[in-house]
Formats: sequence, C-alpha cells, structure tokens
Amino acid sequence: MGVMDRFRLDGRTALVTGGSRGLGRAMAQALAEAGADLILVGRDPDALAAARDELVNLGRRVDVVPGDVATPDGAAAACDAALSLGHAVDVLVNNVGGRRLDIATEDFPLADWQKSIDLNLTSALVCCQKVGAGMLARGRGAVVNVTSIAGPIAIKGIRGRHYETAKAALAALTRSLAADWADRGVRVNALAPGVFATGPNRRWFADKPDFRRLFVDHIPMARLGEPDEVGPAAVFLASDASSYVTGATLVVDGGFTCW
Repeated sequence: MGVMDRFRLDGRTALVTGGSRGLGRAMAQALAEAGADLILVGRDPDALAAARDELVNLGRRVDVVPGDVATPDGAAAACDAALSLGHAVDVLVNNVGGRRLDIATEDFPLADWQKSIDLNLTSALVCCQKVGAGMLARGRGAVVNVTSIAGPIAIKGIRGRHYETAKAALAALTRSLAADWADRGVRVNALAPGVFATGPNRRWFADKPDFRRLFVDHIPMARLGEPDEVGPAAVFLASDASSYVTGATLVVDGGFTCW
C-alpha cells in the first residue's frame, strides 16, 4: 500500500455531528473526498438537506439525521436514529460544541454552566458510548473529538470559562478512551482548531472588529483559518495514515498557541 492510499476511506462510513455547517461541513466534505460515505447530524433540516445535495455530487452515500446533540437525551436519540439506518459507523467525528455566553465566571449561572458542559463534553461522551459500542464489537474504528485551543489555554478577552473547562475535559476524555480502547482496535484522537472564518465567527467579528484584530495579531501566520484547512487533519486522524496514533491532540491554529 502506497503512502497516499493510507489516507483513503473507501468503503467506510463517517458520522459527523454538526455536519451541515462550518467546520463540521468542511470535515464532512474532506472525508467524502477521501472516499467515505456520510451520516450528517444537525439541528436544521434545511441546512442538512442542502449539505446532502452538495455532497452526493462526490459520488458518496449521504444520509442526514435531524437532531440536537446539545443535551444527553438529544445526543442519544440522534445516535440511535443514525444507527437505525443500518450502516456500520467506522468513523465518528464529535464536532458539536460552542461558546454561547460571555458572562464572568464568578457570575455564571449554574444551569447555564451545565448546559455548556453538556454541549461541549457530555454530548461527545454519549456519542462515543452509542457509536463506539459497535466499533468495539467489530474491533475497528476511529473517533475524532473536536476540542479547541481553548482547552490548554484561556482565551484572552472573553469572560466565562465554561468553554475552556469543557474542552479541556474533552481532551482528557479522549486520552482516557484511547487508553481503554487501544487494545480493542479503536483509536480515539482529538482535533483542536484555532480561530477559523466560519459563518458565526464572521458575524461575531463584524460586530467586534477590535476583537478580530486582537486574535489575528496573536496568530504567527497573521490570518484566520479557512474551514477547508481543517478537513485534511480530520482525514488523517480518521484514516489508516494515523494507524499508530491514539490519545493525541492535533492542533490546527496557524501557530496561535506558539506564544
């Protein structure tokens, strides 16, 4: 097998949460271009339909599952619906997450804190339990948990550390599952994006141009990442190109965490 063949995902099925937009959509496309069939999970049926219509042009099977994995029950229901399609899932990308509130940590309501932990951590755990069970039974599979550069560092200029806390815990969960599942044929790794020019970030930075400059000035490459630049990293972690890699976190941030 040649080195480029190791990146191929032909005959495999990848489930991507939050797969209709942003980084999830970009990773889904990269996985499909590498040969994977797709199951996309997302909250917006229209966005899912649009993503499906675009991605089927790559010649892959694309199933969509409307569902909100922000809560444990929602994550379980979405995974059950995806598994009921009857396709063995070889690759799981836990992409759903986000920072939705800018409230000082000392004032952060506990109910909102729990919602953030569920969104950024518990949903990934539930998906790992549900989808990982089949991987373990078959003795093969790859999980990619999307953490963040906000896991190992605190992002300057943003209040409330619910996001940093949850993403750091997700990295720890990744390492723990990797250790538990390595001898059973399932690899678990994390992908930690920096600041990307996704739709929500573009809108956010449009309202806060000074904040955008603060971010860009801190990036050695002096620019935001484009969503399609995260796709190849996801393919690497999902494919046999990383067959001896587990428990790792691959940072894709333009050098943000260099200083």
